[in-house]
Amino acid sequence: MTTDAHTPPAGAPRSDLRFLIIGAGMAGILSAIKLLEAGVDNFAIYEKADRLGGTWRENTYPGIACDVPSHLYSYSFAPNPEWSHRFAPGAEIQAYFEDVARRYGVDARIQYGKEISRCAFDDGRWNIEMTDGSTDVGHFVIAATGVLHHPSYPDLDGLDSFLGTTFHSARWNHETPLAGKRVGVMGTGSTAIQIISALVDQVAALTVFQRTPQWVMPIDNPAYSEQEKTDFRSEPEVMRQLRSEMSQLLTDGFANALVDANSPQLQAIHDACVANLETSVQDPTLREKLRPNYRAACKRLIMSADFYQAVQRPNAMLVSEGITGMEPSGARTSDGALHELDVLIFATGFRVDRFMRPMQVIGRGDTALEEVWSQGPSAYMAISIPEFPNFFMLNGPNGPVGNFSLIDVAELQFSYIMQLVEQVRSGACRELSVSRAAAERFDADRVEAAQTTIWKSGCKSWYLDANGVPTAWPWTFDRFEEAMATPRLPDFDMR
Repeated sequence: MTTDAHTPPAGAPRSDLRFLIIGAGMAGILSAIKLLEAGVDNFAIYEKADRLGGTWRENTYPGIACDVPSHLYSYSFAPNPEWSHRFAPGAEIQAYFEDVARRYGVDARIQYGKEISRCAFDDGRWNIEMTDGSTDVGHFVIAATGVLHHPSYPDLDGLDSFLGTTFHSARWNHETPLAGKRVGVMGTGSTAIQIISALVDQVAALTVFQRTPQWVMPIDNPAYSEQEKTDFRSEPEVMRQLRSEMSQLLTDGFANALVDANSPQLQAIHDACVANLETSVQDPTLREKLRPNYRAACKRLIMSADFYQAVQRPNAMLVSEGITGMEPSGARTSDGALHELDVLIFATGFRVDRFMRPMQVIGRGDTALEEVWSQGPSAYMAISIPEFPNFFMLNGPNGPVGNFSLIDVAELQFSYIMQLVEQVRSGACRELSVSRAAAERFDADRVEAAQTTIWKSGCKSWYLDANGVPTAWPWTFDRFEEAMATPRLPDFDMR
């Protein structure tokens, strides 16, 4: 490889490195803060939207809340004594990220309305192009684009003929009044459950189009008292201890159990979900409609204090027959029934295989990411891809997306990435990416380990790829922490 004035030879320490951060959600904000903390000021943050926040900016539906405890779903370096509840509502989480970005001087660095269309590696640097025609060049790319940001829409015959209003849960239409209306919700995942509970007492009729029954774990969501918040403010150690306890509880009681389908913890979770269904739903016919034919946690586990109560309201109806098509006045289902609606809400999830795409990403030797991922996305340690040097993902494919706080995951990953960056900063090499052999070995090990996880126990979910193989990290969270502690440098192609 040739060098130029911008690319010192290997062996020379680097102080000129420029970082390009894609996305200003949770992971992008984290990246900027950690770069500043490491003494790196030469970076840019590009965000396609007009505000930071990622998932919490995009999703503003009624009832939105995090299903990870608030004090755990926080940056470890920026605890928040003001959380109102154990599980914070979405608006509070968005405000938290805005506040952290402001306090750490990151907000002013974000360039909004900058959607990247092309990212290409050439002669040791990444060249990016944006839809508005602007460009930039950097030595490293941090892809903090997130997972849940490309809405998935159902393919419904006759949708254009429907005279009512339709929208996706992640594109909530706040201009459409719902009070006193006949509202349909398609889906029964985490988002749908929250929407149903929030809307049922506002609308004239609520029709829930259930595609697959879900196991529901009952939870309490108590408010933090003013005294507790005062204690958090005056004694930060109290918050740190609480966060540590929550982390350990989630790790031992849930995250580590998911990788062993026969673990006693998972059996206890399943039993609790069964008991919740049995004791909460009085009508035996409705109860059986709501009963899944797979084990709890095979799909993402639903947490709710009141979903079963919501679907038993007099104005609520659960429809388990599939929608065969839309008509001007509503949805026709496979049993021939017409369900008249004013509004139909698609709580139908996201295209979780997209990640950076539709951005065109071109690596070494004109290697196109679209071709590399033609059989499905994969990445070594959820971070690096062969032939894409100095390009790192946060919360990329094959990470612990289904079993822990993604903030903790991203913090661990960024520390790992900075150890790789140090190889370039120190002059040990000019560029590095995982070797093809190491990536293939990791993927083979991952696929083998995935066979014993709960996600492989007999259900369809967004954790499975096109071949039915779970895509999430298939080992314990403890092992993930160990793997992130120190990169195995022999696994990397360093040039």
